[in-house]
Amino acid sequence: MTAPLDGIVVLDFSRVLAGPHCGRALSDLGARVIKIEPPAGDLTRFCYPRRNSISSYFAQQNTGKDNISLDLSHPEATQIVLQLVQHADVLIENFRPGVMDRLGLGYDTLSDLRPELVYASSNGYGSGTSWEGRRAYAPVIGAETGLIRSQGDARDGRYFNDRHSHADVYTALELTVGVLAALHQRHVTGTGQRVEITMAQTMLYVNEHTHDALWDEPVPEGVIRSFQPGDYQVLQLGDGSSIIVSGHPAEAGTFEFFMRAIGREDAIADPRFVDVASRAKHLTEINAMLAEHAVTIPDAESYERILSQHNLAVGQLRTVREFAESEWAEETGAIVEVSDRGTGTVRIPQAPWTFSAGPDVGIHGEPRYRGEDNHRVLSELLGLSDSELTELEHAGVLSSHVPTRRS
Repeated sequence: MTAPLDGIVVLDFSRVLAGPHCGRALSDLGARVIKIEPPAGDLTRFCYPRRNSISSYFAQQNTGKDNISLDLSHPEATQIVLQLVQHADVLIENFRPGVMDRLGLGYDTLSDLRPELVYASSNGYGSGTSWEGRRAYAPVIGAETGLIRSQGDARDGRYFNDRHSHADVYTALELTVGVLAALHQRHVTGTGQRVEITMAQTMLYVNEHTHDALWDEPVPEGVIRSFQPGDYQVLQLGDGSSIIVSGHPAEAGTFEFFMRAIGREDAIADPRFVDVASRAKHLTEINAMLAEHAVTIPDAESYERILSQHNLAVGQLRTVREFAESEWAEETGAIVEVSDRGTGTVRIPQAPWTFSAGPDVGIHGEPRYRGEDNHRVLSELLGLSDSELTELEHAGVLSSHVPTRRS
């Protein structure tokens, strides 16, 4: 059984996270992804932790891809890319608008050469906009699109940058969706197209509260606007562990679930808690009741058994390591080991898809060194001989960094 994207060839010019994560998704779905790195290398190659010149960050986003390294300041390198494009179905890039055009590899040029090409671009604010020249990284986009402000407002005005690069990862996912949609349309029309995804638009699109922030009309007093998950309580249990319950304690229906679950049915008739508006004013008292009950419960498993009987979902606060080593992760294969290019391995997350027809999807191969596949890829796709490839290396068109000694 072949994978869904078997036979699709992707040229991945992207770096760091937004583009590479899209490229890894396409690779995990069966595409042949060829990462094209400059001589300086992807910035994530130099991240720690690392072993045998392999960064675990780089491994997570790029394992499964072939790797060639070209210096695009050489016209010969551009010519190699133009030849590769004739074998490609998809190109991914996440430079600022205009960079690929200056390299002679813009959409208009490549689509004339190969009309079937799906040309996928991600950037901060979009080509042709007044902000197209602005540098854009996840923290900048988080600030501009309201994420950091929203998080800080929920923490009494303590503003800080989230350690997770939401704008990059969400953009990668939307870029992947766009690529798959364009490939489907190509199947119908026979013609590719350019797909552009901006980090800024993505963060508005994935923010489930954007609609509420833009609502100008009055709303009834005492309603829970847009669910307000920021009010969901983190509670400490008897063994010192912490859990969160999905559900607003003041919401109609949910309040009653909570009170029955903790044995405080009497509170349902309490005048302080007669409706949502009243409960919202006395949310501190409701939360105190929940906290007093939680500390009497010995552990998360016991607490979940109690609350699940009253339609409430419970999640234990775990570290990534704790979750990755859980029974669930073990039985689903959520974490896989890939070679560290020595005698050990690096643990990274497996792709999340399963298909009923059973195609072979998910991580495969090993993280590659920069330019490690120069000879294999260019001889297979372009028919270049060893002598031609060696000459290109001597001229600086091709380069590589493959350690000769590995521990």
